[in-house]
Amino acid sequence: MQFSRKCFQPMTWFVALVTFSSLLLLGGCDRGHGQQQPASAPVPEVAIVTIEPQRVELTTELPGRTSAYLVAEVRPQVNGIIQKRRFREGSDVKGGDLLYQIDPAPFQVAYDSAKASLAKAQANLPSIRSKAERYKELLVDRAVSRQDYDDVTAAVAQALAEIEYWKAAVEAARINLGYTRVTAPISGRIGRSSVTDGALVTAYQAASLATIQQLDPIYVDVTQSSAELLRLKRHLEAGRLSADGENGKKVHVLLEDGTPYPLEGVMQFRDVSVDPATGSYTVRIVVPNPEHLLLPGMFVRAVVQEGIAEQAILAPQQGIGRNPKGEPVALIVDESGTVQQRILTLDRAIGDKWLVTSGLSAGDRLIVEGMLNVRPGGVVKAVSLDSQKGGEETKDAAVPRDKSN
Repeated sequence: MQFSRKCFQPMTWFVALVTFSSLLLLGGCDRGHGQQQPASAPVPEVAIVTIEPQRVELTTELPGRTSAYLVAEVRPQVNGIIQKRRFREGSDVKGGDLLYQIDPAPFQVAYDSAKASLAKAQANLPSIRSKAERYKELLVDRAVSRQDYDDVTAAVAQALAEIEYWKAAVEAARINLGYTRVTAPISGRIGRSSVTDGALVTAYQAASLATIQQLDPIYVDVTQSSAELLRLKRHLEAGRLSADGENGKKVHVLLEDGTPYPLEGVMQFRDVSVDPATGSYTVRIVVPNPEHLLLPGMFVRAVVQEGIAEQAILAPQQGIGRNPKGEPVALIVDESGTVQQRILTLDRAIGDKWLVTSGLSAGDRLIVEGMLNVRPGGVVKAVSLDSQKGGEETKDAAVPRDKSN
């Protein structure tokens, strides 16, 4: 009995060990079978924006400089000594205001002398004319010769011509006397004076005495390339753009520091010739300047309207990428939920969007978020960007705030 009991105990332990090993082996097989059949990956979710045509006003910024509306360089028209300067430098003057007084004494003498000579010639005329009338009567009775009558008739004509001569001399002397008063030819702001009291000036000298500039309104001369002009004409002829009539002539001005000028300008004309050195032409704009904020020579930028695009395609910039060739590309979701790649042609940036001329059309669903998780040809779940933002705002509103603060 003791021998049998000793033999049974080892056999029991052996059977238990074999059974445990079998269970471990079966468990390992089950885990291996589970790893060979993983669960399917979820469909990625992307945010989309549906492309819709919009009416867009297309503008371009052009660099330019301001120039005075009217400029007059003041010069003397007679020789003389400046007696007095009658204006304050940098002030506003009106047309006809006295600026300089040239010594009028010699011109007054010349005027008085011409008047006296005219009076002398006019005084001689009656006696000569009476003599001619008497000779005419005597010629009938042959009391005087024909030669004497011709001489007295010529004397009358000479006296009349002398009167006209001195009348012209008086007028010339009067004009020169008036030129001693140097007046403002236009209204505007006068600059620095180049002469002082007592200076000698000459008629029509090269150096001006002062310069007057009219600043209200003021010109803004901007330059535009001729290539841009040709492109704009092609778009207008093709119907991609339409002119906006009188509104198309309105121009907004940006100052040197980038701040907008408060008043609108009006396009006056485009130059008829192109500068061969730069390949550009000049566009002149008239801008109101009542506060004289704009001064001649300032650098500004003018926002000029090119035209109106009635069916413009605008795409958010965050939805546009670049391929290895540098071409702009976009990912869209078709009706079946498949991702497709489009190569685009971009015109310009308008705010935070691109103006697309080809590659997208109305109704396309452009992916703007989640692009890194998808590839062309893959299936995605498209969610409108607006609804996604609305859901996020709702979640934020549902989060309780800490009232301890």
